[in-house]
Amino acid sequence: MIEPGGDQRRTTPPTAPASPADPGDSPAVGRPPRDRYVDWLRAFSLLVVVVWHWAFTILQWGPDGPSPTSPLGFTSGLWILTWLLQVLPLFFYVGGYVHLLSWNRACEGGMGIGTFVWRRIRGLAIPTLALAGTWIVLGALVTWAFGIRWMNRVVLLVISPLWFIGVYLVLIALLPVALWLHRRFDVLILIWLAGAALVVDVLRLRYGYEAVGWLNMIIVWGLAHQAGFFYARVVALPRRFDIAILWTGLFALFGLVYSDIYPGSMVGVPGDKLSNMAPPTFVIVALLIFQIGLVEVLRPAMERLLDHPRWQRVNETVNRFALPLFLFHTTGMAIWVALTWWLAGSRPGSLVRPDLLWWLERPLAVAGALVCTLPVIMLFGRKWARRR
Repeated sequence: MIEPGGDQRRTTPPTAPASPADPGDSPAVGRPPRDRYVDWLRAFSLLVVVVWHWAFTILQWGPDGPSPTSPLGFTSGLWILTWLLQVLPLFFYVGGYVHLLSWNRACEGGMGIGTFVWRRIRGLAIPTLALAGTWIVLGALVTWAFGIRWMNRVVLLVISPLWFIGVYLVLIALLPVALWLHRRFDVLILIWLAGAALVVDVLRLRYGYEAVGWLNMIIVWGLAHQAGFFYARVVALPRRFDIAILWTGLFALFGLVYSDIYPGSMVGVPGDKLSNMAPPTFVIVALLIFQIGLVEVLRPAMERLLDHPRWQRVNETVNRFALPLFLFHTTGMAIWVALTWWLAGSRPGSLVRPDLLWWLERPLAVAGALVCTLPVIMLFGRKWARRR
């Protein structure tokens, strides 16, 4: 139907994604046509995280070994790009929608909530723990055999991106509670979670209770995940509401960032007193609203693009190898860094600034890390690739 003002309401509910947000589900017979845009949002958010790590990690060498920094600490104004490139809110949002959809299918098949949750936890936890355990054991052996005391820092750098999988596992475990809250309180639970995140920030930033801030690891990401339960309703909104959501989030971001309370970057910047990510602040709630509006505004153009066979193949390939790519991308990057240091005959100095040459080398950094990651996936990660 056509709404007043020329807005077209999308009355057809979104269809199922090609595959679940995480492993552990097998394809179901009679599954409705897949929602390629949901697949694309998942693939895009994953690729942004991986490419960000490959391209924009600067390793500095100090007395205790390597430590990471990024060009955000050296380049003025670059932080504005993180409003688009910090896509974890979008990932949790899409994950919430897919979890709800997968649970509805499981219910129709007679599966209990306990079995459903356990299968999803097992499918994600086993490869994550296997990778972390392998690196910890390897680090301990290298330290013991060669006396390399900074090996523990290398291990930490490689496995540190797995923190968000830990949060994701907690949200899966809390799925029964999230579903009950959704049925009982509907949209009100989103308002409560947003308010709770703001209260935590007040206690932390106004009254100095720093430890309380870590509650937002569950509150903020839980809000993004819970918002995914409303995905179908958001898709059905008239076009003008998509634009309104985008501008609401954007204005909220500007207001919060330029209040001189929160930093402008949506990722941690070495040297900043406060990070919007560790732990997440209320700014991430505004970022979530902005990104939900943005992806809906872009939906018509992206759906037309994803109808092309070539884009479909790219979309399907990335989604198929999503989990192993994320798990092993820092392992591949570590191999690439070791190779470049070995070929150069020296390791980096105490301070590496991103000059023009460094920026020109970014495509090589991404390509090199990718080339080193693919064999690792082929050797160890094929069992966790989704079957089509």
